[in-house]
Amino acid sequence: MTFGFASSSAANMSTAAQLSAASANPPTRMLEPAEWAAAGIPLLRDPRDVVSGLHARHQPRPATAVVAVLDPDERLRASASFTRRSAPADGWMFRNALLAQLRRVIPHDLRRRTPVRTAVLLYCRDGDARWTEEDGAWMWGLRDACTLHGLRCGAYITLTRDGWQVLGEGRGGRRPHANSPAEPFATAEATPPLPRTGGVASEVLRRAAAR
Repeated sequence: MTFGFASSSAANMSTAAQLSAASANPPTRMLEPAEWAAAGIPLLRDPRDVVSGLHARHQPRPATAVVAVLDPDERLRASASFTRRSAPADGWMFRNALLAQLRRVIPHDLRRRTPVRTAVLLYCRDGDARWTEEDGAWMWGLRDACTLHGLRCGAYITLTRDGWQVLGEGRGGRRPHANSPAEPFATAEATPPLPRTGGVASEVLRRAAAR
């Protein structure tokens, strides 16, 4: 193989045409619904609870992605939300965006032989609940980001005007939906009440702290 420089104007025009074609038709990496279903994605035990919790925490609006990491008991360990850039849907770009968010909020599990924690993705978008190529690109991106961060690839959930839906499972609900108002956190996530002051117990604690 040899390397050199093309100085002719014809070569420059050819290169410009190739770059223009690449920008107009960028490579798209996506998974079809059948491929996703065959990937053995673990089922959520209580998808409604997961969706409601992420919606209350992040209040997503169309073009917002929420990536969350769950422990084996489906307790939320970390989550992050970000707005999708206005660019053609491409799984490689989505993978990089998801990976950046995961690295920001939780350490990787690459030292484990078998992944323990699971990443799920909730994407709020316009349109109806039917699968789109954009969904396929998010699926590809989620699967690849999980591999690179040592996580199990979990459910991909869409949030549209029709409600929420776990793609590939046929499970969903009408609320929350893309235009739902913010809902309060569950009681378990509420801030614990401040300790009461006054009385004998308070006086004992005050003296112990002063020693």
